[in-house]
Amino acid sequence: MDNESAIIAMIDSNLRQREKLQPSEKAYAFKMKLDAIKRKAGRPSSVNSGQVDLNLSGKQSRDIVADDAGESSKQIQRFIRLTELIPPLLDMVDENKLAFNPAVAISYLNVEQQCWLMEIMEKEECSPSLTQADHLKQLAQLGKLDYPVLETVMSEPKPQQTQITLKQDRIAKFFPKDASPQQMEETILKLLENWYRKRNQEQSSPGR
Repeated sequence: MDNESAIIAMIDSNLRQREKLQPSEKAYAFKMKLDAIKRKAGRPSSVNSGQVDLNLSGKQSRDIVADDAGESSKQIQRFIRLTELIPPLLDMVDENKLAFNPAVAISYLNVEQQCWLMEIMEKEECSPSLTQADHLKQLAQLGKLDYPVLETVMSEPKPQQTQITLKQDRIAKFFPKDASPQQMEETILKLLENWYRKRNQEQSSPGR
């Protein structure tokens, strides 16, 4: 088994055996596996034979990671984006102090901008909403995000959002007893994403 095949096998084994993984652990595991698959796929076929069958024909590397993990390709991309966060912000994601989707948007800020954001978050005892995080991402990509602008965006009132509450006693029967609220949320979002994709495919099919 070559190095890449060993890495892939190791990651797959850890993902299967460990039921509770922090977002940061998933992020780095998916990134490591994706990088290994890309390296392996780039080799000539004569040396690209190992004990791990990647089934690369007709598939993108990220799709392989997604299929193996039971996630969508887009969700794998989101997880891998978390590896671009500075450690204190990534710790906040693991501790549920920073929501997943805003964290993905914040990952597009450079290190200095993330440090500014961290400073403001600690000073104001707040975290960005998804709307604020997306705004920060856009400004950063336009080269218009400095400390005063970041501070202004973070001081904007958060939009009112509709809260949907699912009572735990109604959904607990669908999950293992030791499932965390975060794991439940991820599973529900994944099911909704699959349902949404299937519905769009059915609506776009001929005769519908």
